[in-house]
Amino acid sequence: MRKMLSLISTVLRGGASRSSSVHAAFMQLLKVQSEYAEMTFNPDCRNAPPSALLAPNQSATHSQLNTHQHTECTQPQDDWTALVMPQGSLHVESVVMETEIDKMISEAAKTQTLTGSRVIEATSQSLAPLPVTPDPPSPDLRPPTGSSNDTEQTPQQRPRPNPSQTGDRAVAEPRLAGSRVMVSARTYADFTPQVTFDIKKCDLHKLEEGPPEKAVLTREEGLQYYRTMQVIRRMELKADQLYKQKIIRGFCHLYDGQEACAMGIEAGINRSDHLITAYRAHGYTLTRGGTVREIMAELTGRRGGIAKGKGGSMHMYAKHFYGGNGIVGAQVPLGAGVALACKYQGKNELCVCLYGDGAANQGQIFETYNMASLWKLPCIFICENNKYGMGTSVERAAASTDYYKRGDFIPGLRVDGMDVLCVREATKFAAEHCRSGKGPFLMELQTYRYHGHSMSDPGISYRTREEIQEVRSKSDPISLLKDRMINNNMASVEELKEIDVEVRKEIEDATQFATTDPEPPLDDLCNHIFSNNPPIEVRGTNPWAKLKSVS
Repeated sequence: MRKMLSLISTVLRGGASRSSSVHAAFMQLLKVQSEYAEMTFNPDCRNAPPSALLAPNQSATHSQLNTHQHTECTQPQDDWTALVMPQGSLHVESVVMETEIDKMISEAAKTQTLTGSRVIEATSQSLAPLPVTPDPPSPDLRPPTGSSNDTEQTPQQRPRPNPSQTGDRAVAEPRLAGSRVMVSARTYADFTPQVTFDIKKCDLHKLEEGPPEKAVLTREEGLQYYRTMQVIRRMELKADQLYKQKIIRGFCHLYDGQEACAMGIEAGINRSDHLITAYRAHGYTLTRGGTVREIMAELTGRRGGIAKGKGGSMHMYAKHFYGGNGIVGAQVPLGAGVALACKYQGKNELCVCLYGDGAANQGQIFETYNMASLWKLPCIFICENNKYGMGTSVERAAASTDYYKRGDFIPGLRVDGMDVLCVREATKFAAEHCRSGKGPFLMELQTYRYHGHSMSDPGISYRTREEIQEVRSKSDPISLLKDRMINNNMASVEELKEIDVEVRKEIEDATQFATTDPEPPLDDLCNHIFSNNPPIEVRGTNPWAKLKSVS
């Protein structure tokens, strides 16, 4: 015991060189500690088969460390503490000793990384120096806990990838209460490439059968959906912050909570298809091809915005995306016009026309239903029912809240709008209906918005905070997808956390651009109104008659 404490003191005072001697000192410390551990080692592990451990005082080579198996113990293998902690009696001096050991090892782990197989265990008496590779400091070297991926297979069953081929590096496990070292690595080969999920059945109107009740999700699709929805969520939260700082002015309607709608619809149609929506448009601007920088700059009215800083929150446009529209319900007949153009030009394209539960009671909606049905236009009408209008619940605003039946003669679906897979499969089903020449289709997406209707609406005067929190905890679209992927070994917690960090950085970079980019000059007022070339004279009285639109 005294020998161990003396060695620890020497290392901590700088007696061992960081570049050459710390590894040797570390190994010497392990050897001394093993002598102490023998007095308190778990007797249940003494009967392990000889093949599980290397012989005492044997010089272990790197290949030997890669090939030997785990020691068979009675503790569960998913409990890291149970694997390395001796179960004998420990007095106060041993607790102090372990604390000092952890400090020293943490310092050593910051400068050196052991390379090896999927999981390596070795006793201190047989551990020889391993090749080391420099590695930048890591904030947390402990292996993930609580993930179902780590308990699906035993370490003996898992494949041992070659780090030189996969590019992944092993990470030294610094916890050393017993006399072992654990090295863990994770490769993409460990993940499940594709999983089939059960999804909620849709309610049908004038249909004999609906979308499938199973959805196939690949790992690549899941990561893409997760990242896109996280970008929308973080972007909206940042917009809320900038609005309260009075950097964003005017109207601003946030989309957080409804991310599965935008992502699911985009996953169910083609990039060449068309989409038009109402003023809650930030998410669709992103999925239709806009960038975070362009969207944030448009919110702050800067020249680098997607509409040159002239449209703001409610009027954003991109290729095949005809914007947010400020007038309630006005986008619905415009969407039918886009669908008419698709049919007139003979293209195998369609138009997705979105509106909210508040706009669902507008008269022009029903006029558009009639015309689209008569002309069999390839148009998908989608009502995003987020339960509340401007301070009013749907029950107080509509005699019938079955919005998917409002088309009467138009077939419809009611879909779980908080599940990106449900939305995707329903959109694919509706798109196939329209492309086959059967006319329009109507969908109701049951979703929820976390913020108020707009920034002037606190969102808690007509609903409780508890209601919002319950939806967040039980039905959040991002959490639902995340849990599915982790629980089915499609991604690791660390991988998704890396995506979160990347998204935060992207949002911060876009915010920096949106607050420093210059505003559009006054001379640019009448530019980019029309796409015609040459410029068209703007009609009106003097002096406006002298202005021309420059494309």
